[in-house]
Amino acid sequence: MRKLIDQGLPSVISSPIHQSSPHESAIRQVAGAARYVDDIPEPIGTCYTAIGTCPVAAGQLRHLDLSAVKASPGVVDVITLADIPGHKDIAPVFDGDPVFVDDQIKFLGQPAFAVLAKTMVEARRAALLAKYDIQPEQPMFSVQEAVDSQHFVRPTHQMKQGQFSAAYKKAPLKLTGQLNIGGQEHMYLEGQVALAIPEEEDRMLVCTSSQHPSEVQKLVAEVLDVKLHKVTVDMRRMGGGFGGKETQAAQWACIAAVLAQRNRCAVKLRLPRQQDMTVTGKRHPFENSYKVGFDEAGRLLATHVVVNGNCGHSADLSEAIVDRAMFHVDNGYYLGASDVIGHRAKTSFVSHTAFRGFGGPQGMIMAEAMMDAIARKTRQDPLTVRKLNLYGPSTGNTTHYGMDVGNNLLPEMIAALESSSDYWQRREALLQFNQNSPVIKKGLALTPVKFGISFTAKHLNQAGALVHIYTDGSIQISHGGTEMGQGLHTKIAQIVAHEFGVDLAQVEVTSTRTDKVPNTSPTAASSGTDLNGKAAQNACLIIKTRLAEFYAQKVKGNAEDAVFADHMLTLGEKSISWGALIQEAYFARVSLSSTGYYKTPKIHYNRDTGNGRPFFYFSYGVAASEVSVDTLTGEYKVDRVDVLHDVGCSLNPAIDLGQIEGAFIQGMGWLTTEELLWNDKGKLISENMATYKIPAIGDTPKHMQITLYQRPNEEDSIYHSKAVGEPPFMLAISVWCAIKDAISSISGYAVDPQLDTPATPEKVLRAVNAVTALSS
Repeated sequence: MRKLIDQGLPSVISSPIHQSSPHESAIRQVAGAARYVDDIPEPIGTCYTAIGTCPVAAGQLRHLDLSAVKASPGVVDVITLADIPGHKDIAPVFDGDPVFVDDQIKFLGQPAFAVLAKTMVEARRAALLAKYDIQPEQPMFSVQEAVDSQHFVRPTHQMKQGQFSAAYKKAPLKLTGQLNIGGQEHMYLEGQVALAIPEEEDRMLVCTSSQHPSEVQKLVAEVLDVKLHKVTVDMRRMGGGFGGKETQAAQWACIAAVLAQRNRCAVKLRLPRQQDMTVTGKRHPFENSYKVGFDEAGRLLATHVVVNGNCGHSADLSEAIVDRAMFHVDNGYYLGASDVIGHRAKTSFVSHTAFRGFGGPQGMIMAEAMMDAIARKTRQDPLTVRKLNLYGPSTGNTTHYGMDVGNNLLPEMIAALESSSDYWQRREALLQFNQNSPVIKKGLALTPVKFGISFTAKHLNQAGALVHIYTDGSIQISHGGTEMGQGLHTKIAQIVAHEFGVDLAQVEVTSTRTDKVPNTSPTAASSGTDLNGKAAQNACLIIKTRLAEFYAQKVKGNAEDAVFADHMLTLGEKSISWGALIQEAYFARVSLSSTGYYKTPKIHYNRDTGNGRPFFYFSYGVAASEVSVDTLTGEYKVDRVDVLHDVGCSLNPAIDLGQIEGAFIQGMGWLTTEELLWNDKGKLISENMATYKIPAIGDTPKHMQITLYQRPNEEDSIYHSKAVGEPPFMLAISVWCAIKDAISSISGYAVDPQLDTPATPEKVLRAVNAVTALSS
């Protein structure tokens, strides 16, 4: 069930803005007609690539015998690191990610070479024939060992406010705790794929499933040793990305491009799913701990949190990911005197990478773990403790990194959901149920989300767009964002149609191409619509100014009075149809094309002091989840979920509701079923859909009510909307807290269970047994 709470939204009846327009590719996707990279018609003579990977997690590669690979039927070419003509390291920020292994093997599954053959089957068969001469070394699999030995991919970072030690010493009550938080496989429907097509001289066209076309362009140019203007990257749509294609799509495009340049033929590289899961990074697993001091009421006075991100063998985006985990250890709560430390552990695993929430979930769950622990210690309902510690006048309004929270929406949103979900009545019913049910225990939790919106790397908070109006009045818009199913192109089309006062059918959003909009930021950090929507709007405003001035001069009116609506330009008592306006403007030599640009204002952060305003605004949400746990088996089900989520003035309520539902289920998978497992050799053994369980349709709660809390964003975002990609992911923390609540009921809510994530039935059963033992 879906609902909207309207908090004074503008009424724009004739505009597509704030309307539930269908996703622009929905019909094509359902019909199987939407074109992805693997659907692009291949040029005559296209060859296919497969990669060979290292069989150990650490060691010296003394010799790689590829003679059998080269002699295999259908093989056209084989390349290793020595064959890369330009840059050999394609790390996105900090060095450490070679295209292929050099002499030092960094993880089991690291690409060692690529083979090009006439068919995909021939390439994959040939890749299995390599012979490796390796001197094994001792891998680093333990995060704690890496932290103890200061084996880091990047230096430790710290954020602090007040004097933690003094406040902790004075606190009447104290608690410590730790939590191991599992990673997560992206499990995009479309795997990693690239098609490289050599053009005249040293030019290269690359079609890739990437969230960051400009980075692919840069890295392909660098490995080919050509200038960026020689490389064009085209990206129409992805079949899912979730962060897994922000940096780690580039390697496969680079390999395909090198082979295409060497052999002067089109080259396709598509990883098979099992290999895809092995050679690409995941959501970072974290091993975190906390130490808190609080008063008898449960109010936080002193907070010390250490977050240890398991980064794998290289930095990738780990500096920013662990930063964001640190930024979000408070969630919606004032931490008092606080000290937050973040370590970036270097281990012998695949280099972990961006995933929806970008470290925020791994930090935010610590805030909820602390609230639960305090509630058990003070023998209160966890919701009471959560409400007591919210940012506000009675606690404090400044985060541990020095940012003023501003108008915190959580108190009123919690109150609204508390009422609409019948939280307290259900709590009483659950208490009665649990007293009379020896095996099945029910749990209930209501948890908030406060998520910062902006890239924490300031330079990424910029976007460009290119708008063309053709002489028949149709409009084409290109922008720097990428479509991965989230509806970004649909929202951009709505913005452009609204600005010119025309129907959506008049607007075509093209594929994302580096030769149309240069130097783009990745589509990530929930900023796709915020950034590209504003850039598109600014391009429209430039053209609208030209058109208004042209028409005002013609009718001797004031251009500032121009209104574009209902396929008309109206200027006082004068008006002209959209089609006629464009025709007349063209013949009058008025430019009907413009670029637009936007950069996010107000943001800044000083890493030396750990202080600043890294976010333009916060997005809020609240979720209440109810579960039933079988204490004999550890199995459980999610019975009911109620969500109230802050979207500002939603640009497209239907798409936003879909994003919230999908994010919640994906977050539920991260916390309950999706368990990444490596064996003692460092081999990923949860490497396919038989051994890695994402949520299925049967895991969807029977009662799932999503309500949009629509209240205009106080900041000047695009039409005062709010980002909705990542924040609802963390609403699923309420499910984990509800499972803990059910387990805690065994002790009369006196014991806070130790429940690492994902909370698989095995872990739940161990937690049940531990609480039972403590309570007996």
